[in-house]
Amino acid sequence: MGAPMRRMNVVTVAASLVATSLVATSLALGVVVGFAVPAGAQAPASGATAFEGARLIVGDGRAPIENATLVVEGTRIVQAGRAADVRVPAGATHVSLTGKTVMPMLIDTHVHLSATRESVIRDLRRRAYFGVSAALSLGQDSYDLLDIREQRIPGAARFFSAGRGITMPEPGRIAVSQQHWITSEADGRKAVQELAEKKVDIVKVWVDDRAGQFKKLTPEFYAAIIDEAHKHGLRVTAHIFNMDDAKGLIRAGVDAFAHGVRDKDIDDEMVELYKKRADMVVTPNMPDRGVKTDLSWLRPGLPAADFEKIEAANIDRPREQLFHGIQARNLAKINAAGVRITLGTDGNRAWRPHEQMEDMVLAGMTPMQVIVASTRNAAEFLRMIDAGTLEAGKSADLLVLDANPLDDITNTRRISAVILRGAAVDRAQPVR
Repeated sequence: MGAPMRRMNVVTVAASLVATSLVATSLALGVVVGFAVPAGAQAPASGATAFEGARLIVGDGRAPIENATLVVEGTRIVQAGRAADVRVPAGATHVSLTGKTVMPMLIDTHVHLSATRESVIRDLRRRAYFGVSAALSLGQDSYDLLDIREQRIPGAARFFSAGRGITMPEPGRIAVSQQHWITSEADGRKAVQELAEKKVDIVKVWVDDRAGQFKKLTPEFYAAIIDEAHKHGLRVTAHIFNMDDAKGLIRAGVDAFAHGVRDKDIDDEMVELYKKRADMVVTPNMPDRGVKTDLSWLRPGLPAADFEKIEAANIDRPREQLFHGIQARNLAKINAAGVRITLGTDGNRAWRPHEQMEDMVLAGMTPMQVIVASTRNAAEFLRMIDAGTLEAGKSADLLVLDANPLDDITNTRRISAVILRGAAVDRAQPVR
């Protein structure tokens, strides 16, 4: 049992649940076990709050700081470091996190969220519940959702978007209203110009024939798209499957891959192409391992019916195991080559970053490398200058854990509390 928590200015509902105002409550729980705050009423505590006694993982790869103190004022961290080096302001609220580990919240650089405004906001709230502070939606968003990017919704992750991505026609797979279907270089340039006008965060292209079902973007087409995007100050990330396409895209100047190579083990030429591009970013998006796993950690965070559906599909699948093996070996190679890696999950499972992080470790990355990929690297990829590490001046996006993820990366699932932009996220029940 950790040191007693002296006082915690955390907004909570009055016990009667009838009061119309929110009050700050003093708790004496021995340790911080979570924060219960109504999602729609979160607000950062007034004045300064000092979170004391935890192990601090900054997120930039440096060794963790034992017995650390973080001082938060409003939505920002104003001090972070060894307790002996931090001067807590007079009058600050003190919160004991003795025995806990604090790290930056996770950032997911490849998701596909829901199609309506209400559903997108729910998706973002679900991500905050699981300790994700931001998500990049890649290429299937209508433009009328883009204004959500400018909003700071209490209890919800920040939203980034590529708007409508660019591909050859894929009838029957994705609605054309969600993508730009092109059949010429001119079409590609026009699509980029529209995306630039809408001020998307990045341009997404698909270079994949879907196992021979469709024609895929030709080198001439994607070269034109990349050229036009760079003229407008936009970067391009590519959905790929084949190694040959990956090589062509790198030579054409693509900025990032939204997947690793999936058709075969990469060769030495591919590794050398990566090495020549120090600014290249790869989001490996490891697929399901195809093995039955213990999903009990998910039960508290999901509606019962949703959990039962996921558990029913939790079986061994040998074919998927082989597919996963290719990508795991390729991730190990590019990581050893020093390629910059970020976290991405490709889909709309809010908890998936925690599984993805385990997969990345199993592929050969160290827990610290995976944490950096999921925090600092991901923030820099999204150009979030105020996030990704726990340092003075950064957003107070704290993931408080009951165990050390450097010992076992699955400890990121043992969430004690989530502090998003200085406010506690309500984790009393699943987001519905």
